[in-house]
Amino acid sequence: MRVLGVDPGSRFMGFGVVEEKKGRLVHLGHGVIKVVESAPLAERLKDLHAALSAALQRYQPEAVAVEGLFTFRNARSALVLGHARGVALLAAAQAGLPVHEYAPASVKKSVGASGAGNKDAVARMVRTLLGVDEATLERADASDALAVALCHLNQFRVGMPRASAPGNGKRKGAASVLADRLSSAYQRPEARR
Repeated sequence: MRVLGVDPGSRFMGFGVVEEKKGRLVHLGHGVIKVVESAPLAERLKDLHAALSAALQRYQPEAVAVEGLFTFRNARSALVLGHARGVALLAAAQAGLPVHEYAPASVKKSVGASGAGNKDAVARMVRTLLGVDEATLERADASDALAVALCHLNQFRVGMPRASAPGNGKRKGAASVLADRLSSAYQRPEARR
C-alpha cells in the first residue's frame, strides 16, 4: 500500500509518501509546499491545491492520510488551518482517493513519540524508521507528513487480520514490522477478567 501523508498549513503544507514494498516500509518522497505568505488567503489555497494535486499525480498513492485539527486558542488560526485541511481533502477527493484523518497525538504515538512529544522527537523517529537523512527534511512539516503516512499504515495493519503469524516462515508485511517495533505505542491493554 502506498500512502501520501499531509501535514496541512496555510503557508507551509508538508507531504510525505511511504509504501509497503516486499515487506518493508519504503520512503518514496516528501516535500514542503511553500506559498507566498503575503498573498491573499484565496490565492494561497489555490497554490496549495495545485501543488498537492501535482504531488498526488506524481506519486500515485492508494490513500491519503491527513493530520486532524488540534485545539487552538486563536479562532482565526483554527479557521485558516481548517481551510488548508479542506484543500487537502478536496485534492484527494478529486483524485478519487480515500482520505483518513488522524489526531496529532495519535500520529505522534504511532511513530513511538509520546503524545505530548515535540516535533524534534517525531522527526527523529521518522528518520530512524525510514532511514531518511536529516538534511533532506528541511522543515518539520515534511517529517510530520511522513509520520501521518506511517500512522495510516500502522492503523491499516491494526484494522486488518494478520496475513501470517510470526514464526510460520512467511514474510511479515511492512506495516506489521512497524507495528512490532512500536507495539507499546498502540496495543490495547488486556481486558481484566
